[in-house]
Amino acid sequence: MYLNNYSKEQLQAFYDDCQKLYKDYQAQHLKLDMSRGKPSPKQLDLSENLLHCLDNDDLITKSGDYRNYGLLDGIPEAKELFAPLLGVKPEEIFIFGNASLQAMYMTVCYAYTHGLLGNTPWKDLPVVKFLCPVPGYDRHFKITEFFHIEMINIPTNEDGPDMDLVEELVSKDESIKGIWCVPQYSNPSGVVYSDEVVKRFAALEPLAKDFRIFWDNAYCIHHLCDNPKIVLPILEEAKKYHHENMIYLFTSMSKVTYSGAGVSVIAASQENLKDIANALGTFTISFDKINQMRHVKFFDGKFENVLAHMEKHRALIEPKFHIVLDTLNAELKPLGIGDWTEPKGGYFVSFNAPEGCAKRIVELCKNAGVVLTGAGAAFPYGKDPDDKNIRIAPTYPEPEELQKAMDLFVLCVKIAAAEKLL
Repeated sequence: MYLNNYSKEQLQAFYDDCQKLYKDYQAQHLKLDMSRGKPSPKQLDLSENLLHCLDNDDLITKSGDYRNYGLLDGIPEAKELFAPLLGVKPEEIFIFGNASLQAMYMTVCYAYTHGLLGNTPWKDLPVVKFLCPVPGYDRHFKITEFFHIEMINIPTNEDGPDMDLVEELVSKDESIKGIWCVPQYSNPSGVVYSDEVVKRFAALEPLAKDFRIFWDNAYCIHHLCDNPKIVLPILEEAKKYHHENMIYLFTSMSKVTYSGAGVSVIAASQENLKDIANALGTFTISFDKINQMRHVKFFDGKFENVLAHMEKHRALIEPKFHIVLDTLNAELKPLGIGDWTEPKGGYFVSFNAPEGCAKRIVELCKNAGVVLTGAGAAFPYGKDPDDKNIRIAPTYPEPEELQKAMDLFVLCVKIAAAEKLL
């Protein structure tokens, strides 16, 4: 029977029983952290040979001496390796440092201070706005918030953002300069953009000449299923409408090899790359070419070896997703409490609690020793208008710790839901 069909007496008894269990958890003095989507130590161990695969002969090639200055946009071997990740050509790639977040920040910063392709710098405009599909990635929103860019929530459907709303807004408002997108296994919902959504993005006719789609394909190879759906290559789609300057694509090796020492990539049109190089040529002489070559050597320069490596990740994290989903389905589904995604890849499960309960659930978990991502983090300014979304990050804890954390989580959901009904 669903919890909202309980009598007041049944509900009070249910609540009292949950409170007794909760006190037992508090007495255990747990210290479990599920606040970020971090790879576990066992996942990081998969890339141990990255530290030993390179020798001096690998660094002196026909393209130059990678120990020295030069090659601002990255080494050709790395471009060849990473181009298939984004469905682009090697010459459409610029290789950054260890984090794609850095590349996204710098691109927004350049647009803000100097303007894109000769357009007015955003800092000189009275208002600048960004569209933000929600729930979304909190670090995206932190970038735009840092530059005082107004953020507009865009609902996300099962096939991607609400494109009717996106098309309407960008066609009427010149102050809208961009949109954040995570097209493959969106953070945190796990949504995969449909072909129709990608094509509608490529065909957008924004009023702003410097409107940009920030296409963060961070999870493009992080599959948790056989025969996964792959998102259409948006840059190729955009070329059909001569809209290639509208697209910035990003990805990285952060959750493929070492999170703190991967290689990040931006892909874009030739005009956009030249524009970005103009800024970065002032910022640096080159990024870490030795680390770029280290990744090439580790994967023997073959994209299929990258995919094989990701299957090793899948073997470690897929059982953890099963723990999360099995616990939610067993404990909450029969009570009709909340709803959640069952992603086919990526790093998160998006949980929707009863309205008005997310902050309370996170607080209850914290007070019993389990730290979750803050309620509201998946929305601009950290404000979930319905106070219901919680991002669950299963990858870092060991399975036995994760099971204990999920047992506590569902208990806290039950307590918060009963409190609201009472």
